[in-house]
Amino acid sequence: METFDLIALEIAFGQQTKPLAFTSAELVRVTEYGDRLWYVDINGVEDRELLAWFGRSEDIGVTLTAVAGSGQVFRGKGYFHPNEPHQAAAIRGDGELFEQ
Repeated sequence: METFDLIALEIAFGQQTKPLAFTSAELVRVTEYGDRLWYVDINGVEDRELLAWFGRSEDIGVTLTAVAGSGQVFRGKGYFHPNEPHQAAAIRGDGELFEQ
């Protein structure tokens, strides 16, 4: 398991692309038995309207671009799961996470 502290996040969904403002975010990449899975935990999401929109939406698929504190850039597709009461969210990866 590898973890990366993120300094920037951008999600694309529908016809729009939005940068996310947050207090902390961590990307976790798990490689076990040849399988790879990944997810992002995001805390302190400032855009309450965005969290509410995803809370009401049936289409929660996003394309993610994430920048780690080390300068690494990650891209992948996943599903955005808001946690409105805690101003947090999780993105569960769907498929491969690409690193640039």
